[in-house]
Amino acid sequence: MRYRELWRGASRAFIFAAFLASTVAWGQEVRPLSKGQTLYLPIYSHMLYGNLGKSGKPSNVLLSSLVSIRNTDIKRSLRIQSAKYFDTNGKLLGERVPAPVVLPPLGTVELFVELNDASGGSGANFIIKWDADQPVNPPLVESLHVNMDGGKAVIFMTQSVPLAE
Repeated sequence: MRYRELWRGASRAFIFAAFLASTVAWGQEVRPLSKGQTLYLPIYSHMLYGNLGKSGKPSNVLLSSLVSIRNTDIKRSLRIQSAKYFDTNGKLLGERVPAPVVLPPLGTVELFVELNDASGGSGANFIIKWDADQPVNPPLVESLHVNMDGGKAVIFMTQSVPLAE
């Protein structure tokens, strides 16, 4: 009986270690060089949570979003051509980069969606276009979502994905 318990524990540890190793390897995968991309970045103006109330709707909490566009190339610049902000229904809410911005090696551009701006909804997103004169390491584009109201903190991140052109 004791050996069976040890075997179960060892097999669970092996499965966990294999899963962890596979996710770490995936996270560290080298992305191919590129001369430009269109990226989709999910944004949450608010987050639904809890149970459905008497109104038939769940509770929600407003979130601010700090969008970070980071040039991961250590030698070459790239250009952020646009960062269009869309709401849950796909309606364009605005352009957050009205003129191209040159991002130097290891430089960062930050865009901010305020806590009191709930116009995007829980399904908001950015479509970010960038290009470069020569192939570069693609930028890392993430959003940090935060609400630190009332002694509680809600903090999480989303990351962009490239879209086929």
